Amino acid sequence: MTLDGKTIALLISPRGTEEPEFTQPLTALREAGATVRVISTQSGTARTVNGDLDPGSEHQIDSAVGAVKADQFDGLVIPGGTVGADTLRADESVVAFVRDFFSAGKPVGAICHAPWVLIEAGVLKGRTITSYPSLKTDITNAGASWVDKEVMTDSGLVTSRNPDDLPAFCAKLIEEFAEGRHKAQARSV
Repeated sequence: MTLDGKTIALLISPRGTEEPEFTQPLTALREAGATVRVISTQSGTARTVNGDLDPGSEHQIDSAVGAVKADQFDGLVIPGGTVGADTLRADESVVAFVRDFFSAGKPVGAICHAPWVLIEAGVLKGRTITSYPSLKTDITNAGASWVDKEVMTDSGLVTSRNPDDLPAFCAKLIEEFAEGRHKAQARSV
């Protein structure tokens, strides 16, 4: 499956995004032919983590979220990391950017703690998703059903639990991004 001609936004927090949940989708999407733009709350660079304590790598940010719009992209990926996801959900520009993907019916991927951002955007009501297990109560309180599965797809929304699920997550992302818009994606906005 090819993503030639597709441009995907990949969010990263200035600090605290889980390294493999950022780098593996980045690599998989590029290998499938997509142009991937790294978006954050600020310009410059971002440092990932491996778990909560081990420092990861430094990554170049292509654009600050305030300088881009969802209509410039064909899809969105939100990596996890406890601190990273918490930082992203606290930024109103990030939340609005994410909500715009849903309003436009564009596919979105979120792994591990990234559904916190989806909760903040108010886009989970009536959906079925997976995540890191500790988010189950937050997700059900947001009106979604939580399942313990390697990867879950619900009308263009792809979710996974943790870095162990990355092969299935990346494969499903490519499939959903290749399919394009999903009219039902906007149902919860």
